[in-house]
Amino acid sequence: MRTATLDEEEHGLTEEALKQTDVLLWWGHVAHDEVQDEIIARVHKRVLEGMGLIILHSGHFSKIFKRLMGTTCDLKWRVADERERLWVVDPSHPIVDGIGEYIELEKEEMYGEHFDIPAPDQLIFVSWFEGGEIFRSGCTYQRGKGRIFYFRPGHETYPTYHNPEIQRVIKNAVNWVKPEFGIVTNYGKAEPLESISGKELK
Repeated sequence: MRTATLDEEEHGLTEEALKQTDVLLWWGHVAHDEVQDEIIARVHKRVLEGMGLIILHSGHFSKIFKRLMGTTCDLKWRVADERERLWVVDPSHPIVDGIGEYIELEKEEMYGEHFDIPAPDQLIFVSWFEGGEIFRSGCTYQRGKGRIFYFRPGHETYPTYHNPEIQRVIKNAVNWVKPEFGIVTNYGKAEPLESISGKELK
């Protein structure tokens, strides 16, 4: 396990580092536009090849998440020390193994709908906030061979990532998005599996 930060050369996401990465967790805030497009293209390629990607909290506005979703990924937000209740809406999913019906957070930033993302492959969590809003807080996607999980909690001024249940979800998510390589898929011009009588191949 290692970290990579914006201030490092190539943001710490060199070709070699990404080749050795099975799962990348991405948290970003404010400085999304400072991430080099070349690095985003590199991460995007690795996701399509099978690297798992977990986007946390305000990473919804990162260049990589927007590129993978193809939308603005915009939403409503408010910082008011609100209670958040993350309801598990897919209790059979491995990401919520060991989690009860919901996770209660005493103080968090509010994210509210509409969240401008494609319909998730699987919706795992829906959040309710003290101010009345709801939000799709746990969403999975498949892009190429790579699995993606977006997980909403994690505002920088709250101790959310010290919560054992939040830690359990992230640990489960790492296990779920990690590469599971199956058959080798070939693309491009293909030789026929059977003879094609009387036809010349071009």
